[in-house]
Amino acid sequence: MEKKSCKICRRLGQKLFLKGEKCSSPKCAMIKRAYPPGQKKKRRGGSISGYGRELREKQKLRDWYNLKEYQFKKYVQQVLANRGKKENLSRELINKLEKRLDNVIFRMNLAKSRKEARQLVSHGYFLVNGKEVNIPSFEVKKGDLISVRKGKKGKNIIKNLSVSLQKVQIPSWLQFDVKKMEGKIISEPSLEETLPPAEILSVFEFYSK
Repeated sequence: MEKKSCKICRRLGQKLFLKGEKCSSPKCAMIKRAYPPGQKKKRRGGSISGYGRELREKQKLRDWYNLKEYQFKKYVQQVLANRGKKENLSRELINKLEKRLDNVIFRMNLAKSRKEARQLVSHGYFLVNGKEVNIPSFEVKKGDLISVRKGKKGKNIIKNLSVSLQKVQIPSWLQFDVKKMEGKIISEPSLEETLPPAEILSVFEFYSK
């Protein structure tokens, strides 16, 4: 049976890499069935309304970060409330989303997907500045130190990461020490480096109606 995350990408017509490594393999559903679920294979086409386009862009960004609608809407509304005070609303939104603890764990490659990162955080795998934090939405800040709890380092899901962690790059706003299994927030996330899969202005337009 096709996974829900695969159907999300097919429905939105864009690969969002929701299943980690599998999304880069020939097994990816977007390679096998690059058309919406529930339909027979056919060419995409036809016009889409302004509302439909804004809805699609909102869903792309929300699903990319693996958030529920009420969670995502809250972030957008917080940013829109500062309209006129912030120079770049798109950068502000991405900054907030990227600094969620579950996203940071994913960006440090301590999880194969944001969904897995959320589960690991919820199960108490990580410390922030030496204190256990099991809230995926916890917002990290510059200077924070994220580490794997000593009692969790022996778990297979963590032990199996040691080799792959030496081969991957992480965003420039993060640092990670493979031997110590700890990372640090050294600067603010960059919109240009993040390259979100959606038109962020369309997201704001959707929630401004």
